[in-house]
Amino acid sequence: MLAYTMVGTQDLARALQFYTPLFNAMGLDICWQDDSGVSFGDPDDVNVPQYFVGYPFDGHDATVGNGTMTAFQFTDIKEVDTLHQLALESGGSDEGAPGFRPQYGEGFYAAYVRDPDGNKLAFVVYPHRVGL
Repeated sequence: MLAYTMVGTQDLARALQFYTPLFNAMGLDICWQDDSGVSFGDPDDVNVPQYFVGYPFDGHDATVGNGTMTAFQFTDIKEVDTLHQLALESGGSDEGAPGFRPQYGEGFYAAYVRDPDGNKLAFVVYPHRVGL
């Protein structure tokens, strides 16, 4: 359903320091990069949605949306734990430690972070995906 997601940054070098280790841990690479932005995904599979980080096209400062979040789905809660820790080590901030969130469904497991520009990310496991 999704082709790509794009979030803004104030500092592309800082964004690269944050996102590169996360996407590498997910098995994804840089698909495209220039002075204005970068995309991560699978360079060999155009069916894998890409995640772009870049300077806004209008030249104004990048801002975050209130209530805006990108969620990445996994099948193992250990992946969620690892990515949350890696995000914090790479300059992100904690928005919710890894754990079960029964308010979203029995067995739902998630962690939430913000990148250095304030964009919110979630790492999630749905219980039906792992038989919980």
